[in-house]
Amino acid sequence: MRAVIQFPPISPEIFSIELFGFDFALRWYAMAYIIGILIGWRLALMAVKAARLWPDNASPMKPAQVEDLLTSVILGVIVGGRLGYVVFYQPAYYLAHPLEALMIWQGGMSFHGGLLGVIAAGLYFCARTGISKLHTADMMALAVAPALFLGRVSNFVNSELWGRPTDLPWGVIFPDRAAQACGPFIDICARHPSQLYEAILEGLLLGTFILWLVWRRDALKKPGIIMGTFFAGYGIGRFLVEFARQPDAQFITLENPLGLVLQTGGYGFTMGQLLSIPMILIGIWFIIRARKA
Repeated sequence: MRAVIQFPPISPEIFSIELFGFDFALRWYAMAYIIGILIGWRLALMAVKAARLWPDNASPMKPAQVEDLLTSVILGVIVGGRLGYVVFYQPAYYLAHPLEALMIWQGGMSFHGGLLGVIAAGLYFCARTGISKLHTADMMALAVAPALFLGRVSNFVNSELWGRPTDLPWGVIFPDRAAQACGPFIDICARHPSQLYEAILEGLLLGTFILWLVWRRDALKKPGIIMGTFFAGYGIGRFLVEFARQPDAQFITLENPLGLVLQTGGYGFTMGQLLSIPMILIGIWFIIRARKA
């Protein structure tokens, strides 16, 4: 038998309690976001307090304003992430069941939608405070990687967003739902642990590179470089992982087993790739613009 990795016996819930007939559970996914946001907040505070990192050695905002921005960002992630999932991935279903679009506890969030929500929150914050948009965007970009890393690891723990079937030795046999989706002709369905691929590319490597640019290369002195690096880096990482990631079920048919949303001649792009291409182009544009300034 070929080498495979059995999915570890990890519960999606850290603990649960019953109160007044209702079950209340703390899930790893929620904890990942809480810890990721706290780490990002601390990174942003450290950058704000280090005036030498910014143009003219002057920090663009005060520590109290970082907390104000954090509140707006959290709201933007929740609202934008949910709306993005509804619009990008299952518009027909939620058009027929509009009230379910509000039921975020049932799952279904889109990173690209959450990103748009964060952008909207950042623009609102800048309009209200008069703080530079590029400085604000750079600071948010340097703080987001920990939440991305922990969020993707929690996707793995939840056994969701798994990858395509593979015969590579690090293929993981996920629980029943993923195995059954492989079809009746495969005895053992090992899949790419694409959640961990994303955690490494989008969280660990990209986050480490951004911190190196900030603290070792004075990148914040050129407004827009850190934001551009995040956009391009995330877009490239997500585009590549899509080759190993199982597409959403609503895009898969017998004629289109790869779940390509835009295709011609058997080649094309998944929804994740289609949404990542603008990120890559926008990121590259901001990097070039900042370096020329």
